[in-house]
Amino acid sequence: MKAPLTPGTIVPPRWTRTSTVGGAFLAMSDAPHSFSPAPTGAAPDTPGIPEQQKAAPAKPLPSAVTGTPMPAASVPEGYANEPIPELGFRPLLPPPPEVFALVRSEDGRLSLTNDALEIQGQTFGWRELAGVDVQPVRWLLWFLLGGFTLAGFMLGFLQNWLHTGSAALGIASGALLLAWGMRGTNRWRLHRPGREAAYFAFSGAAQSWQQLATEANRRIRQRHDEAAADAAYWLATNAPVAAPPTSPSGQDSALTH
Repeated sequence: MKAPLTPGTIVPPRWTRTSTVGGAFLAMSDAPHSFSPAPTGAAPDTPGIPEQQKAAPAKPLPSAVTGTPMPAASVPEGYANEPIPELGFRPLLPPPPEVFALVRSEDGRLSLTNDALEIQGQTFGWRELAGVDVQPVRWLLWFLLGGFTLAGFMLGFLQNWLHTGSAALGIASGALLLAWGMRGTNRWRLHRPGREAAYFAFSGAAQSWQQLATEANRRIRQRHDEAAADAAYWLATNAPVAAPPTSPSGQDSALTH
């Protein structure tokens, strides 16, 4: 046997005309409820809902809605008098300086140590230098002298002006002078800020001297970067504290007094 339905009232929908839409359905919330159960003495039993949920009291509203103040947070006993740490920028310690290995040239006249550049008995600190460059230089005088000597003796031998022995000796001398002029030297230039550049000359293959110059420039840049990091850390830790700005009212009161 089917359970009887609860009696209610059904309200038909209404149509209204607006300025933007030709017709719109009036929301059912504006009218009385479309279906309202008839008042009865007791709420009907709803199957599937336990009795604890039916009889549960309503939860109280939060303090932001009711206006009642929130209770103060309790502080543990051991932390009541401890100072609050200040939040702000704390500079990091600069890394330790790099330790360089000892590097010497083939002839021993130039040494790259951990602290300085030693060249022909003179010492230049890495922070004292701004850079090092090496330029291969040809001895133009010997080069021209050898070239002219070689050309002159060959011309004399071809014109039968000289005997074979004399021509051979002259050609050999000219070739030696030309080779010596082509060999040249390697000129080192040390750039020192605020002072004149220092020049040194070394013989030998240019590639080995250029490798030493590249290593010297790397050590110079490393020492300058370490000095800049130390200076920045010292300034950050020993920076003077700025005075708080005075308000305009305080300035006016000081002027009036």
